[in-house]
Amino acid sequence: MSGRAVDLSDNLAFDEGFPHATFTWLRDNDPVHWHDATPKSPDGEGFWVVSRYDDIMEVFRTPAIFSSNTGGERTGGGTTLKDERAAGKVLNYTDDPQHKTLRQLVNKGFTTRAMALLEDNLHERANLLIDSFPEGQSFDFVQAFARELPLQAICMILGVPQEDRAHLCDLIELGLEADSPNVVAVEYIKKIQEYAREIIAEKRRNPADDILSTIVHATLADEDNRQLTDEELVNFFILLFPAGAETTRNAFGYGLRTLVEHPEQLARLRDAPDLMRSAIEEIVRWTTPSIYKRRTVTQDIEFHGASLKAGDKLTIWEMSANRDDRIFEDPFTFDIARIPNRHIGFGFGAHICLGAALARLELKVGLAKLFERISDFEIEGPPQWVPNNRLLGLKRLPLRIRFKG
Repeated sequence: MSGRAVDLSDNLAFDEGFPHATFTWLRDNDPVHWHDATPKSPDGEGFWVVSRYDDIMEVFRTPAIFSSNTGGERTGGGTTLKDERAAGKVLNYTDDPQHKTLRQLVNKGFTTRAMALLEDNLHERANLLIDSFPEGQSFDFVQAFARELPLQAICMILGVPQEDRAHLCDLIELGLEADSPNVVAVEYIKKIQEYAREIIAEKRRNPADDILSTIVHATLADEDNRQLTDEELVNFFILLFPAGAETTRNAFGYGLRTLVEHPEQLARLRDAPDLMRSAIEEIVRWTTPSIYKRRTVTQDIEFHGASLKAGDKLTIWEMSANRDDRIFEDPFTFDIARIPNRHIGFGFGAHICLGAALARLELKVGLAKLFERISDFEIEGPPQWVPNNRLLGLKRLPLRIRFKG
């Protein structure tokens, strides 16, 4: 890669943030790039790297050729670099029609009514978190707010006791930072699975008004009205809890830092609250917390000059797409009024993020409360990134604030 080689399968390549220089070169010179296997590559295999927006959209739109399940002679697959045995069983590791059936179960919890009921609760919780900020002293904004608000929200939605939230989130964070071929290291996944089995059993005994209870007691009309197995339910929990807790946290932390680093944009947003909607979309484009997805090629095909073979691993890098100057004017300029903003920070198509409405709501409420109550933000040090090539965000954000009035 013309001196810009980065091992994209090595989490440490992301310990200083996303390697934008590498992907700028790829978009311009080798947009469908073969990444040779390295000692860090899961399963000891190389993979394709697709970096341009339009090519990535073609992959999203063609699931028959680029499968979220598996392809060729593989017995594993999924949407991460490492082949997973759960391919074909977990929501994001499936294709239609199974994907549609499973997604409909979860959609019952993310209704407009549920989001409206949640909004008032989020205002109250955001205020309580801000109350605890130490004025004039350095504190970690990620731990104090960016992590806490999304974590409390996903606990409410799933029906997880709030007293368990910190323990579960700690397991996720330790798993993300571990040197592992998995997105979250297996030893931590197993601990989260143990918790999931316990809470699933509780929801069977005592259902409540939450998504997890809905899924536990749901029946699959297309499969003789059977209920989901314990394994399927654990897989749902492993998908929904980390996604709800981690990705919005990353958008909050990195998003606030970006606003503070662009004071003219922050001042503009304070003066014109009606820009909040477009500002949130720009934050999602800029931060792209889930930076790549993997697909498996199902048949031999020529794809923009590359000869793909059935069974090949192919990765699509949404963070790269969201900086593609073929689509975005001045893509490395942060502009809260950017319109149009065709970002794919929530993915696209059948697999678009289930929690996109929830994430937008959390960002809207959280940022509005911060700007309403705080007059000054001062960053107290360099960013510290979570070293992970799938879920990218700030590990810490030392901040000093001054309250209004």
